Amino acid sequence: MSFPKTTRIESIDLLRGLAMVIMALDHMRDYSYFGYWFNDPTNLETTTPFLFFTRWITHFCAPIFVFLAGTSAFLYGSKYSSKKKLSKFLFTRGLWLVFVELTIVNFAWTFDIGFGLLIFQVIWAIGICMMLLAGCIYLPKKILLILGLIILIGHNSLDYIVKQGDDPLSILWYLIHQFNITSFNNGENILYLSYPVLPWLGIMILGYCFGHFYKKGFDATIRKKWLLRLGFGSIFTFVLLRYSNLYGDLSTWTVQEDLSYTIISFFNMTKYPPSLLYALMTLGPALLFLYTFESIKNKATNALVIIGRVPFFFYILHLYLIHVFGLIGLVILGEDWRELIFTRNRYLGTYLADKGFDLWVTYMLWVLVIIILYPLCEKYMKYKANNRDKWWLSYL
Repeated sequence: MSFPKTTRIESIDLLRGLAMVIMALDHMRDYSYFGYWFNDPTNLETTTPFLFFTRWITHFCAPIFVFLAGTSAFLYGSKYSSKKKLSKFLFTRGLWLVFVELTIVNFAWTFDIGFGLLIFQVIWAIGICMMLLAGCIYLPKKILLILGLIILIGHNSLDYIVKQGDDPLSILWYLIHQFNITSFNNGENILYLSYPVLPWLGIMILGYCFGHFYKKGFDATIRKKWLLRLGFGSIFTFVLLRYSNLYGDLSTWTVQEDLSYTIISFFNMTKYPPSLLYALMTLGPALLFLYTFESIKNKATNALVIIGRVPFFFYILHLYLIHVFGLIGLVILGEDWRELIFTRNRYLGTYLADKGFDLWVTYMLWVLVIIILYPLCEKYMKYKANNRDKWWLSYL
């Protein structure tokens, strides 16, 4: 197909589109596979290699999405001579994303009009990081790069600061660096704080600095050399640090009785919050992907580029569609469909822990989700391209 004329970088949209499609697999698993939310596919005692891989491959999505959000911010800002416009856009869009996370996205996850469960996930993290990046962009380029590296490399040294309880300071620390599930309003509401913002800020800052490789006039040959160096360098550093078990992730790997489970242990990284090794494991191959697919175009890449150009649109729609599929699935199983309306009490209960479908059903439904959403994404992409004068489209 022919794309509307644009200055967007196709390889970046391609990578983003691939991340969005893979992400949908993980979310479809949450609403269809045996155990639903209550099944942990990274638990070595209960997982299988295929189930672990189904989860592991989706680990790439959030780091890529946040990293490229930083890159897109740089490219968006390169259109203006003043950083003031970029700063204003980043702050207002970030504020908008936080609002969307706590309303539209939360309802998509739970279908609970009482919002008994408030989930802080990737959209909230991107929103807060954008608001902080709005100030960081005024720093000199080298200082900003150093800041991003310090955060990403050094944040695991804070792993041993552990808070407990639901007092304001503890909740603040959960929002900054420690994964936790806590409560407020005298226990009537649950806070699911899965995306502490500090490490994601480091990833977004580095993504912003990475945008320099794609600014207008930059030598493509030099860019590809750096993509190779950074990609292989990240993977080598990951393997070295992971094998040594010295630093970079709270969970260490161990030799298991079965080789496949030893491999699982080696690649079982901490996502909440994303450890240094988690970031290296996911972003290294992502950079090599950008190197490999910089000039490749075919029907498959074109389809992914379309989704990658409207990621927010795809994200919102896929959550609602997947949740509806989940409700239908419970009806097919002969269960009460209301069990997938995650109120506070249903979340604390374990009714769904022994319910669900086989993994092949998850994959089948995942493909169906992509088939349904693709033409909608294509239409919306064309609408955005033909209505660039509508300022509000840049927030969607």
